[in-house]
Amino acid sequence: MTAAHDLSHELSVASGVAREAGALLQAHLRAGFTVEHKTSADDPVTVADREASTLIMTALAAAFPDDGLLSEEETDDRARLNHDRVWIVDPIDGTREYSTGLPDYCVSIGLAVGGQPVLGVVYAPETDELFTGVVGQGAFLNGQPVPAPHSGPDWRIAVSDTEHRRELHATPLSGMKPSGSIALKLARIAAAQADATFTMSPRSEWDIAAGHALLRAAGGDLTRRDGRAITYNQPRPHVEQGLIGGQPRAAAWLGDQLRALHLPTAHLGVQAHEPAWSVLKPADRAALQGHPGVNVRHADGQLLALLIVHPDTRQVQRAEGDAFHLDRLTRDVTRALGTVSVGTVAVGAVQS
Repeated sequence: MTAAHDLSHELSVASGVAREAGALLQAHLRAGFTVEHKTSADDPVTVADREASTLIMTALAAAFPDDGLLSEEETDDRARLNHDRVWIVDPIDGTREYSTGLPDYCVSIGLAVGGQPVLGVVYAPETDELFTGVVGQGAFLNGQPVPAPHSGPDWRIAVSDTEHRRELHATPLSGMKPSGSIALKLARIAAAQADATFTMSPRSEWDIAAGHALLRAAGGDLTRRDGRAITYNQPRPHVEQGLIGGQPRAAAWLGDQLRALHLPTAHLGVQAHEPAWSVLKPADRAALQGHPGVNVRHADGQLLALLIVHPDTRQVQRAEGDAFHLDRLTRDVTRALGTVSVGTVAVGAVQS
């Protein structure tokens, strides 16, 4: 497999620049900074994000000039689509935690080859934990091999603190441990500090590429909530639905629990060939086929909210669902697309 190639130089460069970026982040914390927001209060950004991104991208470009680059904080250079090897970077995963003085943030640097995550480096500056790994060669924490996975059955489930605060706190799922950065969640699962994770909302490639590589290096995996694989370096670098992953036995148990509890997930831009299409009523399946702006929130075959957005104007053409699920879906669409305009579209219950 591709990951069996010698990536020791790549791992060394990525590890070194991750530590440099971590030092820069801590320097900004000491000096103070202003917090801005991209699409909403849930999507903060700081000068530290931008400077760390510049530092990392400059170093990677100098060391690997023939590779593609993708960072959350840089204008997307579509030339990356012509590269088999692409570095996928989040200079701060967990900016909300970072900007509010919480320790649950990290620097995340992943390498995808042929669309597959093969190398991951996640550095947590507050705890000085450097998680590194190459698929086929194992995962390490501060240079030491990670322990064997937890054997259960008391599985430790890492969940989003935001999702836990808004709705998961009322869910009878045992073993939930809320935290911020998903990259750090995946790294900690790879290091046997937790066992599995899932999200209700979509994530972007830069959020998960490094952590996914670490998880694979440690014998686990990460997929979409509907079980389909994740391929990186896509034209639109966003995974359009919630995720589930972890060590195999824990992830299998978790999948059974999510289905039994009917826990929702969003699916943005759902298409006719995808499982979530079946939650639409038959008339909509016929009328909306090929429409790129069909967004749903669903659970176990039941449609909870529907938001149809014009792909060019971002005008909401139709909105259905109860207030809570429609609000969650609207937040997910806004974060993925930017502001959407509801205009005079009526919002009502999902029609059966």
